[in-house]
Amino acid sequence: MRPYTILSCAVSLDGYLDDTSDRRLVLSNAADLDRVDAVRADSDAILVGATTIRRDDPRLAIRDPVRRALRAAHGAPEDPVRVTITASGDLDPGRRFFAPGPVPPLVYTPDPDLLAGRLDSAATVVTATTLPAILSDLRRRGVRTLLVEGGGDLLSQFLTANLADELHLAVAPLFVGDPGAPRWVRPGTLPAGRLCLAESRRIGDVVLLRYLLSQTAVDRYWLAAAIEESRRCPPSDNAFSVGAVVVDAAGAEVSRGYSREGDPLVHAEESALSKVDSIPDGSTIYSSLEPCSVRKSRNVPCTELIRASGIRRVVYAWREPALFVDGQGVEDLRASGVDVVEVPELAPDVRSVNAHLLR
Repeated sequence: MRPYTILSCAVSLDGYLDDTSDRRLVLSNAADLDRVDAVRADSDAILVGATTIRRDDPRLAIRDPVRRALRAAHGAPEDPVRVTITASGDLDPGRRFFAPGPVPPLVYTPDPDLLAGRLDSAATVVTATTLPAILSDLRRRGVRTLLVEGGGDLLSQFLTANLADELHLAVAPLFVGDPGAPRWVRPGTLPAGRLCLAESRRIGDVVLLRYLLSQTAVDRYWLAAAIEESRRCPPSDNAFSVGAVVVDAAGAEVSRGYSREGDPLVHAEESALSKVDSIPDGSTIYSSLEPCSVRKSRNVPCTELIRASGIRRVVYAWREPALFVDGQGVEDLRASGVDVVEVPELAPDVRSVNAHLLR
């Protein structure tokens, strides 16, 4: 396993990270920097290349004291773990990356002898020779979400190796026009085909483009949409609020629905499936809650409706607790040859929607 990995950078209109002057070129504006601060606050670790440390001297800390306090309240360090990779060992322990903090920075290198006696207690040095090995080690250390902030060589390595889940590209309204300046992506075997654009947002004079690079990212995107749909459910003291979205094999939405939508007994999956005459081959249904295999309100459970529709893939966030019925929706679907994927990282959002039932 590896962490959920987000690549993030700000670039000029012609694709540069910086110019060739001695001073760092600031591409983001204040509002976009605050957005990045929020992404950092949701991350367990931030990774930058050694060149970025030498050139930009980043602190990699969360700026907003409220975000820092919220992390602490949830038992996390106020700042994410700082991580870098070096092949040469050319790192200055006086850089801000190595500033004292609750968790020492992690430095990955294929040759730890290059750093012997140089970093002392300023960092934890780990021997690793490949990106997959580094990501596996980070996951073992409890890093579930990793934010990669550059530079271009490192971003390109992640893209080439298909080891990233999202790309956040902030495009600034200026040109650099210097062929000697660093570009955000290097030539290589980059992902083929058109990427999945999840969001485009104007932030002052900067435009954020957010792309989904993996099936994991796509699943999270649509499952989050299903959870938002669940917030539309009429309130009930004896039924869960659930949302569902059906998506075809090409990634286009087919239909969506929510519990008690126009009918006090209808379930979310039932509502979504009833809105189309047929479901395209290869479709996936995303449900905030495990589809029911037993229900009190009607004879046909949602697992049977899903099988009858021809859907062969189901993604859900939260396993239904035995509060009203004791169902086995996951086992029922898998026994029928349906591919069932659980995304427990989003389960807290589903529990939040149904908090009134869980008190």
